[in-house]
Parts: sequence; structure tokens; C-alpha cells
Amino acid sequence: MDGYEGAAEPVIAVLGAGKIGEALLSGLLSGGRRVDDLMFTERHAERAAEMTTRYGIRAVDLPTAAKEADVLVVAVKPQDIDPLLDELAPVVSPPTLVVSLCAGLPTELFERRLPAGVPVVRVMPNTPAVVGQAMSAISAGGHAGPEHLDVVERVLSAVGKVVRVPESQQDAVTALSGSGPAYFFYLVEAMIDAGILLGLPRNVAEKLIIQSAVGAATMLVETGEHPVTLREAITSPAGTTIMAIRELERHGVRAALLAAIEAARDRSQELGRAHRID
Repeated sequence: MDGYEGAAEPVIAVLGAGKIGEALLSGLLSGGRRVDDLMFTERHAERAAEMTTRYGIRAVDLPTAAKEADVLVVAVKPQDIDPLLDELAPVVSPPTLVVSLCAGLPTELFERRLPAGVPVVRVMPNTPAVVGQAMSAISAGGHAGPEHLDVVERVLSAVGKVVRVPESQQDAVTALSGSGPAYFFYLVEAMIDAGILLGLPRNVAEKLIIQSAVGAATMLVETGEHPVTLREAITSPAGTTIMAIRELERHGVRAALLAAIEAARDRSQELGRAHRID
């Protein structure tokens, strides 16, 4: 694979043109990748035509993707993985790199279903990939080395930030950052409802809360301060903020969040066990 060792970038095929698959292709194009070095597979002809019209990227079948691409990015839902692996196994071989974006599925599943020696890297991205602000965690399987992680990190940097973790931590990553945006959306939704309850028009409440969320996230990134320090800077003695914090603690919001993330971790582990081959 020339893209591993030389100056040339690898040819990438995204298997599944859903939201994450489309976000990755769009990010790669925005990052300067040549359209001729990208392709995708998609079961639904109408969706495939829409993608080709929008980005100019070729829609191909799975055997063509396996033959022509250096990197195969699996971007299907976990429940759709079995038929895809059945179709992929006869047509893929080393040194083609398989990158899984499937939540909860271990690299062992791919390694047992695909020919011996095929390198596999597991990734947990999240939906801010659609705006180039993803957080992705990557882990090497048994046949993948540092050079494979380097390739995957370059690919995923097109849509956000990347960290490397042991695969044993991937279920925790899934619960924390994979599902994380949903927790923030849930909180924003509740705060907008609170604004309406207090008499603000919905559009005003939305502007206030969304910009507050953007500003708070920017402060975390740009100041480098611990969130406790930033929160305490807003929390005056006997002021409005400490009264609100007291109510959050009284209602067990912190404990509920911890329990929710543990539940998400447990579900990620269940998904992996459901596809385990003994």
C-alpha cells in the first residue's frame, strides 16, 4: 500500500453512505483529497446517485472497493455488519486496511470473519463530524501497527480531533464521547424549556442557550482551565448561580449523569458480546 510508506495518500472507500460516511467523505474533500482517490458503496440507488451528484465521488460495488482501495472504512450500523462481512470476506486481503466505525464491535469480530492478516483499526467517532468537529478514538487490532494508526489518524483528522486508546477502553469512549453530543443536546433542550417556563419566547431562549453553550465550550478549549475553575468564577457567594447548582445537586443530576454514562458503556459491551464468535 503506497499510502503507508510513501508520499501518496491512500485510496479510500467508505462502505455505507449514511451521515457519518458522508461527513467523512465531505471532510476529506474539504481537506484537499482528490475526488479520484475516494469512492463509496451504498445499497440504495437513490442515495448513491444523490451522493455522486453532490460530491462527484464514484459509487461502486463492494468487490470494486476491495480491489481498488487501500483503506476500507466500514460505516454501517452494527446490526448490518454480518451481511457486509459475508460479502467482504471473499474479496478483501492484506495489506488492505479495514477501519471500523461500528459502535461496540471489537476488532476480533472482523479478524475472525476476514482473511488472516487483514489489519483492522477500530474507531469511535461522533456526529459533530458533520461540521468538522468530531472527537474520534482509534485502537489497533491484532494485525494493525503504528503505520496503520498513522493512516487512520490522518484520515479522521479531516473531520475533527483524534486520540489513540487501547481497545479495552473503547466501550467507555463510546459511552462518553460517542453518545456525548446527545447528552449536551438533552441539556440544551431542557434549558430552552426552562427559558420558556420563565416567560421568554422560544427563539430568544434558543439564542441565549445555544450561544452560551458555544461560548462555554470555547472557553474550555482556549483557556485550558479546569471546568471546576471556570464554574467557580461564575458562582458568587449567595448568588443566583450557587442557588441553581444547589438544586442540581439536590436532584442528583451529577449522579444521574454518571449512571447514564455507565448504562451506555454497558450497552456498548452488549453489542460486542452479541457479535462475539466463540
